[in-house]
Amino acid sequence: MSQQTRPPDGSGPGTAAGGTDVPEAGTARRSGATAGRSALGRVGKVRNLGLIAVLTLLCVIGAVSSDNFATRQNILVILTSAAVIGVITVGQTFVIIGGGIDLSVGAIVALASVWCTTVATQDYGFGGMVFCALVVGAVVGLVNGLVIAYGRVVAFITTIAMMATARGLAERISDRQSQVVTVDSFNSIASTRWLGVPVLVYILAAAVLLGWVLLNRTTFGRRTFAIGGNQEAARLAGLDVRRHTVLLYVLSGLCCGIAAVMLTARTTSGASNLGDLYELDSIASVIIGGTLLTGGRGSLVGSILGVLVFTTITNIFVLNNLTTDIQQIAKGLIILAAVLIQRRGNTPSTA
Repeated sequence: MSQQTRPPDGSGPGTAAGGTDVPEAGTARRSGATAGRSALGRVGKVRNLGLIAVLTLLCVIGAVSSDNFATRQNILVILTSAAVIGVITVGQTFVIIGGGIDLSVGAIVALASVWCTTVATQDYGFGGMVFCALVVGAVVGLVNGLVIAYGRVVAFITTIAMMATARGLAERISDRQSQVVTVDSFNSIASTRWLGVPVLVYILAAAVLLGWVLLNRTTFGRRTFAIGGNQEAARLAGLDVRRHTVLLYVLSGLCCGIAAVMLTARTTSGASNLGDLYELDSIASVIIGGTLLTGGRGSLVGSILGVLVFTTITNIFVLNNLTTDIQQIAKGLIILAAVLIQRRGNTPSTA
């Protein structure tokens, strides 16, 4: 009984001479990929529905525990509080889906806020301040990306180093003093309302919409999922993994710059302690939203639902005069539970 061997030219079942796939094989692969995406889409929808259920339960608990929770003013407070961390979470979602992590987001916010509120920068008015914050965020993200992609330093170490560096630079520029914003048009970003809704909420909505389109409807998004899923396979498929990694961190830094503008306008000052622990909140929201820490799978909608869950929990604690240590314990337990659920969901079942 002879053993069937593959011809040296790469031809064989499902393959034409020269290694080119015949239509049948290509169709089969495309069908499999489509089925895989459909399955992941169903999982994502189920997870998002679960987050909506959790958010609804929290709203019920909040309404029962405090008479002030269900008021229109408090709902706007929750949305406004979620706006800044939500914009940061948009960039963090891209980075984590792409197989990385950014622990420097809070420090980047602080550095951008301080740099855009120096006396020299404020002399340029509203446009100069916004431009400065965005450029600072993007440049710091660029440095992160270059060190990770071309310096081959792991993202965890690189962004921790940047976290310390950016925070220290912010302290040096501001001399550890709050820099009051004297440009009224800049402060109006936080105080202006359209149709009764703060502009900050509209900025979050715009960032989420643009991020969703970029992630789900463009080649950039598809490449992000591919690189996060299997970086070596993406490289062999012809993707410029290093350049794309740099772009992901630039995007994260840009989101931090936008968040710095929002937070600085809200506090009417720039300070080196702004954005403290934002890296924890953004990563936690991404994990709660169903994005794998190992990359390759995630949902921007889920991440924003995660932001709303954490913001709502914090709001309930504040309304009920619970201390911050209880808030941190609750957040830690929620993060741990989300990671355990992810591990359980990704563990192959044995017969």
